[in-house]
Amino acid sequence: MQCTLKELNESYPHNAAEGSLPGTYGNLSPEQEKSLTQLKELIESNIAANTDNAATIINKERCDDLTLLRFLRARKFDVTLAYEMFFKCQKWRHENNIDSIIEDFNYEEKSIVAQFYPQYYHKNDKEGRPVYYEELGKVNLTEMLNFTNEERMLKNLIKEYEIFEQYRLPACSRFKGHLVETSCTILDLKGISISSAYSVIGYVKEASNIGQNYYPERMGKFYLINAPFGFSAAFKLFKPFLDPITVSKIFILGSSYKKDLLKQIDSANLPVKFGGESEVSEAEGGLLLSDIGPWRNKEYIGPEGEAPASL
Repeated sequence: MQCTLKELNESYPHNAAEGSLPGTYGNLSPEQEKSLTQLKELIESNIAANTDNAATIINKERCDDLTLLRFLRARKFDVTLAYEMFFKCQKWRHENNIDSIIEDFNYEEKSIVAQFYPQYYHKNDKEGRPVYYEELGKVNLTEMLNFTNEERMLKNLIKEYEIFEQYRLPACSRFKGHLVETSCTILDLKGISISSAYSVIGYVKEASNIGQNYYPERMGKFYLINAPFGFSAAFKLFKPFLDPITVSKIFILGSSYKKDLLKQIDSANLPVKFGGESEVSEAEGGLLLSDIGPWRNKEYIGPEGEAPASL
């Protein structure tokens, strides 16, 4: 990235989308505004007192309103809990050199690994979100581990989160003319078996931990398609234990998912294989490697420059 985080934040729209949820930027109640102010004051006081080495651990550039509001939303605007979560995230970033992972980590095996664990971004949904696809039913862990390992897969996941935040979301915000903060995920379960699901459970568990704890409030919509028989019934058993807002973002669909996806994603943006009209030639990298979206359009690329090559 060729600019500071401050310059990046100032380069794209921050006005909230129509109908944005309470607690999001531009849609705060007086109580939520007060919590945001209190969190900022708590951070400043702990940096000044160097509590738990806060002066070294906390990157002040990451104390912007958009970031702090995500941690507040994740903790229901409880200032103390939001600070604890934010500080743990900052400590993790500091200890693992996350700020430089885009430049430092090279996932050179990605084109091979993609054949055994298809993961890719492709265009955006009707609300401007980057759309991320995983074809979990095609996972072949045995073959994949001939070329990579779980540690490198997780590093690549983190790198992709950083690219998502620093390149994809700003470009999509410019494209839509309002703030875009979340993703739309399509998880294809076609062909999944107990053995294939079990084979990646360790990775998925750790990946979920990273997403929830260090990149909170980034899920906009989540579609599980080609869900096997009984999957929806099993999910209902867990719904009472999940946050209602989280549940409202999750849609479990069987093989007749096309109509639902087209409500969320324009046909021109939805890949042909999922019922849309978007095609990508192998010469362009195919779906797995082409990484097409506003973040590749010069009109929407800002001071951060073009996004590094994708997954």
